[in-house]
This record gives sequence, C-alpha cells and structure tokens, in this order.
Amino acid sequence: KWKSLYEIQRERKRVMRETCSKYKSNNRRIITPYHVSRIFVEDKYRVLYCEVPKAGCSNWKRVLMVLNGLASSTKDIQHNTVHYGNYLKRLDGFDHKGIYHRLNTYTKMLFIREPFEKLVSAFRDKFEHPNNYYHPVFGKAIISRYRVNATKEALRTGSGVQFKEFIQYLLDVHRPVGMDIHWDHVNRLCSPCLIDYDFVGKFESMEEDANFFLHLIGAPQNLTFPKFKDRHSNEERTTPKITQQYFAQLSPAQRQRSYDFYYMDYLMFNYSKP
Repeated sequence: KWKSLYEIQRERKRVMRETCSKYKSNNRRIITPYHVSRIFVEDKYRVLYCEVPKAGCSNWKRVLMVLNGLASSTKDIQHNTVHYGNYLKRLDGFDHKGIYHRLNTYTKMLFIREPFEKLVSAFRDKFEHPNNYYHPVFGKAIISRYRVNATKEALRTGSGVQFKEFIQYLLDVHRPVGMDIHWDHVNRLCSPCLIDYDFVGKFESMEEDANFFLHLIGAPQNLTFPKFKDRHSNEERTTPKITQQYFAQLSPAQRQRSYDFYYMDYLMFNYSKP
C-alpha cells in the first residue's frame, strides 16, 4: 500500500515540476515573506503546511495543533479556535534565516482540490449563509455592479448574491473588490514553482493521503485525520454533482473562461477539464 502511495506522490510532484518549468520563469526568484504568508509551521514534527481554503484546511490545522501539543485530540478544537486563535505560527513571522532554515529542513506539504468544486464550496459557504464579512464587503459590491434593478435591501445588506453574479465578479479584470484567498489560485497562495513541496495531497483522496503523510512524519499512531465537516455540518459537502448544478447556471462562454481562469491549477495538479 505504501509503495503505491509513494508512486502517486512521485507522479504528482513530477507533473507539478514539469508544469512549472514549462510555464514559469520565476524559478530563480527570491522567496519573500509574502510567498510564505500562507504557510503554517509546526516545529515539533518539522512540518510546513500551506493552507488552501476549502481543501480540508480547518482539519489540517487541528492536526498541527495536536502534533504541537496544543490539544490532546482534534475533536476538542472549535472552528473559531482553529481560525482565530493564533495558536499556530506562520512562516512569514520568522526572520530571513528562520524562514530559509525551515524551508530547507522541514517537510513541506499542501493539499488541493478540484478547482471548480473548491470554488462552489467557497461560494456556498460565504454567500449562501449569513456572513458579516463577505456579504457587506463582497456581496454589496457584486450586487451593485452586476445586478440590474437591484433592490434597496439587497444593496444595503449584500445578501443573496447569485452564483452567476459571483462568476461575473471573478472574471472581471476591473473587479470592484479584490481577490480573496477562498477563490484565489493555489499557484498564487502557495507558490509551488518557487517552493519545492515534498508532499502534494488531494481532497478527493483525503483520508488515504492524510494518513500516509502522518505516517511519513512519524506522527503518533492514534492521530488520524478527522473526518468531520467543519461548517454547516448538516449540509451536504460540495460534490462533483453539486458543482455541476452550479456551473449549469452559466453560459458556455462563462464556463470556458472560468476554466481558463484556473487553467494553471488544473494543469499543475493534473485535474482533467470538467
């Protein structure tokens, strides 16, 4: 079993490196704190984890907290503790020497997810539920720019953004509000052409990949990757079928442009075109 998982890792890294050498000229660029700002540090087991939202990041942070001795079990850690507790250090918090030392000696890993599925998951989480950040900041701007005859109420609250409107915002080169980590490219979040990741896991094979990774770093035997869904736990996870239902609301041109938008992620992580 381990042998086939080693093979899978080798293949994923090969595809990633080949894509980088073909498309990216920045292989020799200096790594700055900005490039490592999404990387979490676990010093005890010497792990660097690049956070990709909507690809199991809450549960990965729980695992890192347990590895670090900050909690005895992943079950005990609340969502807000994970994301707002500041228990885990980020790599950009170290000086130049500390950053390079860890990049050169720690096990660097990231977990990714099919780009459209990740996008729909983010949309459902941020726009289909009450949210006191995404509705006023993104929702208002999106509705006022892309909705014809928007009601006063919609403009006031920013609630009720439709998937089609969200995609218009995403593909607009003159976006009314900036980018957000929940729908940015993995390429931009984790700089895989600049940082040579040792392990590339996929959300689609999360349990197997995660437990293989824990085996590789010598984690305690009783620590396994948690299966629970962190937010809106009564709701079905975003599946390929659900993703398809959302993308069916778009025109063929919008679907193609969305694919072009995530083209590097599709290529680099070997996902087939939907």
